[in-house]
Amino acid sequence: MNGINISKQNDRKLAKLRANSLGFVFQNFNLIPTLTASQNVEAALTKRTKETQKQVAELLTKVGLGDRLHHLPSLLSGGEQQRVALVRALINNPSILLADEPTGNLDSQSGAEIMELLTEFNRQGQTIVMITHSDYVKKYANQVAKMQDGKLTMQ
Repeated sequence: MNGINISKQNDRKLAKLRANSLGFVFQNFNLIPTLTASQNVEAALTKRTKETQKQVAELLTKVGLGDRLHHLPSLLSGGEQQRVALVRALINNPSILLADEPTGNLDSQSGAEIMELLTEFNRQGQTIVMITHSDYVKKYANQVAKMQDGKLTMQ
């Protein structure tokens, strides 16, 4: 991964590689309920600078949450919570974004909005690997693989 043989790394180095190279988006958002939207994103940062808060605000604004920066997760809709989770996953500029059922807990409109955001980030060069049971997301994919009976096939 990124030119590093991961089979020869110790746990500490693997954890650092994961933190810097992989972003994760989960079906259940996994936001910290006592932190605001911006604080949830900042919590994932591996490096902090004077520009941290500005960077977080810019990314949250980019996904339509500029007016929700200081809201707790309980005050956000499911779609808004998933957008916070998406920004949190992208804040360290990972090489690969792994998305596990990112639309699974959302209504169809919010799911489509998340898929449009993922598509836009992909157009900007972000590699995305998504795991889903939802057939409708295929139309957003550049490549589709199917796992059935223990076999992975390209479609």
